Amino acid sequence: MKVDAVFAGGGVKALAFTGAMEAMSSKGISIERAAGTSAGAITAAFIKSGYKADEIYNLFNEIDIKQFLDPGPVGTVFPFLRWLRLYSQMGLYKGEAFEEWLQEAFANKGVRTFGDLPEGCLKMVASDITNGRFIILPDDLPNYGIDSNNFSVAKAVRMSSSLPFFFEPVKIKNQKGNEAVIVDGGVLSNFPIWLFIRKGEIKRKRPVLGLRLSPEYEETPHNKITNSLSLLQSMFDTMRTAHDQRHIAKVHAKNIIFIPVKGISTTQFQMTEQERKDLINLGKKSAMSFLSKWSY
Repeated sequence: MKVDAVFAGGGVKALAFTGAMEAMSSKGISIERAAGTSAGAITAAFIKSGYKADEIYNLFNEIDIKQFLDPGPVGTVFPFLRWLRLYSQMGLYKGEAFEEWLQEAFANKGVRTFGDLPEGCLKMVASDITNGRFIILPDDLPNYGIDSNNFSVAKAVRMSSSLPFFFEPVKIKNQKGNEAVIVDGGVLSNFPIWLFIRKGEIKRKRPVLGLRLSPEYEETPHNKITNSLSLLQSMFDTMRTAHDQRHIAKVHAKNIIFIPVKGISTTQFQMTEQERKDLINLGKKSAMSFLSKWSY
């Protein structure tokens, strides 16, 4: 069976997706189109570049993810200056090392730009905080005067994955020279299952299967708000998830694989081998349980 798959953001927790992909493959499910936000965009891009689940795992297992934390020589020698960098550059780390790694990985499969992929097979979400709107990549690039066919897939993934204050935003200019600041797509939509669904559409060519790194919708924990900091965090979390939760609750919960990852933070780059294996096994177990009962 062919499906259109949508992967949620979740940082390093997205390693669980490789286990889910193994389960899907064992059931004869292949991914025709893929979409995602942030870490979900990374997964989607690897899939449509031709990587299998075990290859994606090996990519992350072989790299020291700390190499992506590139503050520059001044920030390395004088760590306290990183906070000055955060103020001036809007991110602790540049994100360039991450993009270069992506470029190399995609190039190994013959993919450099969206023109190297079948049209419409890969979509991802980023947030244009200058103009206050979603960007669907590559669809919306012409609005910025950019030829999507010649646009780097690695650059697009970096745009979708630029976690605010962690990585520097990506800046692009339109034809008039006006600059737009682009950050992580999860700011506006962390689980863009709506990308492959048209309003009012009753029948589709393929099922849309979502993969999300959270408990079932009904089991989503409540935010505990006790002070101003927890209020700010809860506001940010609500901003990231409320739009997507409405789609999940009302329409597509029955077509979503929920992977209830606990105890691993989004930016926990230093995981043990056992923690990595546990994530993969959790993804595989969750997907197998879902697929054993799933009917479309």
